[in-house]
Amino acid sequence: MGIWRLGVALALTAALCPALTRHEVLILGNARSPVSRSIVEYYARQREIPPAQILYLQTAPAEEIDRQVYQREIAAPVAAWLKSRGWVDRILAIVTTTGVPLKIRGSDGSKATAASVDSELACLYSTLRGTPPALAGPLMNPYFRQDEPFSHPKFPLYLVTRLTGYSFEDVRGMIDRSLRARNTGRVAIDRKGEALDDEGELWLYRTAAKLPGRVIVEESAAVQRNLKGLIGSTGWGSNDKSRKDRNVGFQYLPGAIVSEFVSTNARTFTEPPPSWNLGEWGKTGTYFAASPQSMSGDAIRQGATGVSGHVYEPYLTLCPRPEYLFPAYLGGRTLAESFYAALPALSWMNVIVGDPLTRLLPP
Repeated sequence: MGIWRLGVALALTAALCPALTRHEVLILGNARSPVSRSIVEYYARQREIPPAQILYLQTAPAEEIDRQVYQREIAAPVAAWLKSRGWVDRILAIVTTTGVPLKIRGSDGSKATAASVDSELACLYSTLRGTPPALAGPLMNPYFRQDEPFSHPKFPLYLVTRLTGYSFEDVRGMIDRSLRARNTGRVAIDRKGEALDDEGELWLYRTAAKLPGRVIVEESAAVQRNLKGLIGSTGWGSNDKSRKDRNVGFQYLPGAIVSEFVSTNARTFTEPPPSWNLGEWGKTGTYFAASPQSMSGDAIRQGATGVSGHVYEPYLTLCPRPEYLFPAYLGGRTLAESFYAALPALSWMNVIVGDPLTRLLPP
């Protein structure tokens, strides 16, 4: 299929595919965070989300919290709010903001009790329906690889995304771009140049095969740089040994999304100093926020409209799968549905940054 025909097909799909609406979104702010209030007010105004669908928590605006704080000051108030209104099923997506805690301390490893706040909130629906997840380890995502519109009660989870960045201006720009998203441009796919028996390399190869005419692929060890007109990018980020720079000069179109196989790219949304660059494990002098790896906040600052990340080590098999993410998104599904259809697990380390209602409309 040629580029023109593929573009027409995707545009028609976007026009016909049912999608989330503003009436199915709960915005979650923190009353003790001025930047959270600003984000909530701006997003609600831009998306015309009614005040009745806004909940302000009362919690310290720390990025990392204990499990008890999460249960008492986040999960319990949200559950009570949903039940008191009879909206457990009506609400499909929850939007958190800067100022709402980001991650929950705990053990690491394959049976970790640590997790992102957002991934735990995604499980709140199943908890309210009487089947809470086990504390240790991931919960398999019932929406993974699904190709139909998200709904309750068929899919027992909430689609949780986060409006955050290094600054309010970054978040405002991301929201503005979401409203101008169009189905045009190409996806940059940067492989490490290794054999396809490496799982991540195979997933990137399959992504390219599913999007003929819509991709720019680098199959060697070279790093893609200075590409324009991108509606997305995916690859290994700082786990590509050839990459030495935070910014590779990509120019993103409104609506562009980014997903990389990086363990700690959502570890913080505190902005690093301009002098900081990618480092190396074991050389602590090269770290920022306890890691040398690339950061999701950089993608937002550089013009992306959505990005996935991880607060702690997720392991490769539980990272978003690009061969499901990009065909879904370019096929007309919302940002939230696309990312969650690509996400193998919940109650884990994953964070999805962006407006859940973002959708690529016909150009």
